[in-house]
Amino acid sequence: MRQNLPPGWNAGYDGINRHSSFIILHSSFPLFVGPVFARELVTAPRSWRLFATRAAYVAALFLLVCTTFLAFRFSQQRLTIGDYARYGTFLFQLLARLQLVVLTFFAALSAAAAVAHEKDRRTLELLLLTRLNNSELVLGKLLASILRILMVLAAAFPLFVFIALFGGISIGQIIRVFAVTLATVLAAGSLGGLLALWREKTFQTLALTAMTLAAWFALGEIIAAGVFGASIRGASAAQWAETLTPWRAVLAATRAQYASGSSIDFLRSVVGGYAVFGLGLAAVFNAIAVWRVRVWNPTRTQRLVLADDKEGTIFTGRQSATTEVAAPAVTTRQPRPSRAVWDNPILWREIRTWAYGTRILMIRVAYLAMFALAAIAAQRAVNAATFAHRADIATPLALLSVLSLVLVNAQAVTSITSERDARALDLLLVTDLTPKEIIFGKLAGALYNAKEMILLPLALCVYLAWNGAIGGENLFFVCVGLVVLVAFVTMLGVHCGMTYGSSLAAITVSLGTVFFLFVGVWVSMQIMAAFRGDFYRQFPVFLLINLVGALSLYVALGMRNPSTALAIATFFAPFATFYSITSFELGNTLGVFLTVATTYSFATLAMLVPALFEFDIATGRTTGGDVG
Repeated sequence: MRQNLPPGWNAGYDGINRHSSFIILHSSFPLFVGPVFARELVTAPRSWRLFATRAAYVAALFLLVCTTFLAFRFSQQRLTIGDYARYGTFLFQLLARLQLVVLTFFAALSAAAAVAHEKDRRTLELLLLTRLNNSELVLGKLLASILRILMVLAAAFPLFVFIALFGGISIGQIIRVFAVTLATVLAAGSLGGLLALWREKTFQTLALTAMTLAAWFALGEIIAAGVFGASIRGASAAQWAETLTPWRAVLAATRAQYASGSSIDFLRSVVGGYAVFGLGLAAVFNAIAVWRVRVWNPTRTQRLVLADDKEGTIFTGRQSATTEVAAPAVTTRQPRPSRAVWDNPILWREIRTWAYGTRILMIRVAYLAMFALAAIAAQRAVNAATFAHRADIATPLALLSVLSLVLVNAQAVTSITSERDARALDLLLVTDLTPKEIIFGKLAGALYNAKEMILLPLALCVYLAWNGAIGGENLFFVCVGLVVLVAFVTMLGVHCGMTYGSSLAAITVSLGTVFFLFVGVWVSMQIMAAFRGDFYRQFPVFLLINLVGALSLYVALGMRNPSTALAIATFFAPFATFYSITSFELGNTLGVFLTVATTYSFATLAMLVPALFEFDIATGRTTGGDVG
């Protein structure tokens, strides 16, 4: 047949052959999924990142299995079958909670950042001009953005089955844990996509997504604490918490009483109830997004810009008595009074204009609500006369501080990526602005716009010290340490925004670094609390973890633009953090303060100095070899 084609048609025939698999794949999908997800499903296996992500995730979990096993083996001299079963239960619960938090965070981040990236680059408008219907656009973007997350979840299943060989858990528990995680991933991804389609700025999307997820996880603790009563409509508060929130649901899924039963029993259990609830949330979020996607987009800001362009000249005229229309008279619009710009226009724009949208006030109101919840929880712990240790008071403060650091980092990294996506960064680089004006303008602007997220945790520390829950010395340590970490995450965001040319990569690396920093601290504390044996025999285990963490941190932050100072900072940061954890467990608060302040101050300077004095290299405009 091909030989009978006209001479000019062979190229088109070859193109049809090359894309025939995509056409067949697209036709096999339901209409509501559409070609967006079909294209991602075809092109994703061609990238090495898909396989590297799955391999790295499973390898990290397996490394955690090996290190915890060595810590468990060194903690006791003689081990029985019951000891191995207890170890298997502990490891299963640790990995189940860790996997839930990690995949939920990255599912929401991937979906939100993917849509926000399209809006910043103005390519979402092009998708709206195609023949894609609303469901194809919304569901296609959602499934395409979380496809890697779903494949990572599937790749981890054999490892969890391997853990069952230690005893103490069953395959039914593993299936239930994965059901809870899958429902949470779909709900979190749908939430991120919904907020990204609704909000006009990337920082608004990321901040609302992070606070909504934090509120969802905190809701379970609020309900379980009996704030709404010991029982609600015939069910206990604990059952409601397990049915409505992911953290409590995954804890319920790991318990042995859910290890057997039919599918009917599973659907009637709180774990099955949560799975249905999570899928229902995902359906509701996507339904709202499908309904409003073309109402919210283009955004109000873009519509105002188009309106201003059209109103540059206003045509006025009256119709004559005849059918002819008189020639329109041109009336120019009155110019608006100009505003005085500061010596540093970058700082002026960050502080004196709505650079991140007029709805940023909504972010502040939402954060005030989160602060109120943390303050109430801390006050309840102070008023309780039976709290066993100060962790009951420190937990709300620590969680609020972590949320604040994530939001400040998101503010800093999006201050650069939004400029890059709008092609405004290229214009800044050809002006007479100095690197110091650009860098310090962005840093000061990020700190100013996130001032509530910095000052309120400090105010809560002062309030707890006034109530006697924190001593004066510890108050100084906590406040100064928090300020040092704020400076670190702010500079980290600017560093990633400048180093990575892709906004998605910059946001993922920046937020992922902050996220894994605190997740690593939590995992280390869990292992130390579980295996309190001979520390010197367990030290090689933690040494291996720190080496892997140092290598990962260097690849993320220092490999693109090598720097001796940054290499030193990334190498010593995991070890210093581990020393801080052990010092905290031993009650040496001064050692924790000095280590954290020194390490992360040096890391901040290691990123700041190259940004100022090697600006062209840091932004990728030239390489080290081009500098004379």
